[in-house]
Amino acid sequence: MLASARRVTRLDAMGFATLRADLADTATHEPGFWAPHLAGGRAVVNAAGLLTGSDAAFAAVHEAAPRAVYAARAPGAPALLISAVGIEADTRFARWRRRGEAVARDAGATILRPGLVMADTSYGGTSLARALAALPLVTPVVGNGRQVFNPIHAEDLAAVVAVCLDLPPGAGTYDIGGPERITQAGLLALLRSWLGLPPARVLCLPLPAARALGALGDALRLGPVSRTAVAQLAQGVEAEEAPLLHRIALHPRPVSDFAMRRPAGTQDLWHARLYLLRPLVRLVLALLWLASGLLGLLLPADTFLPITDSALPDAAAIALARLGGLADLVLAGALIRNWRPRLTGLMQIGLVGAYTLAFTALAPALWLLPFGGLLKNLPILALILVWMLLEDER
Repeated sequence: MLASARRVTRLDAMGFATLRADLADTATHEPGFWAPHLAGGRAVVNAAGLLTGSDAAFAAVHEAAPRAVYAARAPGAPALLISAVGIEADTRFARWRRRGEAVARDAGATILRPGLVMADTSYGGTSLARALAALPLVTPVVGNGRQVFNPIHAEDLAAVVAVCLDLPPGAGTYDIGGPERITQAGLLALLRSWLGLPPARVLCLPLPAARALGALGDALRLGPVSRTAVAQLAQGVEAEEAPLLHRIALHPRPVSDFAMRRPAGTQDLWHARLYLLRPLVRLVLALLWLASGLLGLLLPADTFLPITDSALPDAAAIALARLGGLADLVLAGALIRNWRPRLTGLMQIGLVGAYTLAFTALAPALWLLPFGGLLKNLPILALILVWMLLEDER
């Protein structure tokens, strides 16, 4: 088996055989890139997909790269696309999913449309569900919370994929989900029970309010909190699994079975509670840098020159304050757009460290101010480190 993903270094460390392939790179849009890795009739399972992104990124991931992969496989080698249910909606996600399915259909690939996929770990939408379930006092749901889901475990989905690769080429398009139907509110209550938390009152978010939160999530790049996610939740994620299960000898487990097959651990509860704090930490840091930058640019010089009382000429101190303000605003913008989190984190650490060393040299008494002074830089550095760790999820 050969695996390709957005970040393969950790798959390498786990012992998987991997292929580095950036689907946005035009090199991967040519069959010749893939052909050497598909010798011997190796099957293709395409699970690549975007929830949000530019049209160019959607086209590369859903059309150009898959078309090349399908064309590069050996004659008669099976291919399967993992798509999604609910792509009849009028969203960019749904439109590009439909276009990806058309490419797969033209190539003779079988198409699977899973509903909500859950696993022992979580990512994206399932991480958000755990986070909502772990909130104190209330459990928010989109709309009335009665939308229907029939989740399937990732292990069961993998087994279905393996069986479907033996179906005749172009076997068709099938939904796949679990046998148990559960409402949105019921699923969050089940997750809350799994986390060992007492029941909480359900808080119904009216659709306009949920859509506004989704729009804010898109603007601030809050991951699963997006207009697309809200649209999917508003209509439910129910897969009609019966047609496929009539063709194969597999029966996925019900969600109430696999959700409780292992007790939640400390790491599960921590992850659920920290998941929504991650964007909050980022936005708090952005606010800090924004305020610092505006003060550095706009504060009258006579209000901060007496604080440093250094041997630096006034003109040099003012210039440093203004340049520092510009640097702070750049960091605020990077945080608001969630641009390259690792690099942004290192830049923050570097700038806080530079400020701390510079002011220690210019005015060491700032360490002794009654309201913290330079001491406050230490928890800020710790908060930046925590944010960097939370952002490193792939």
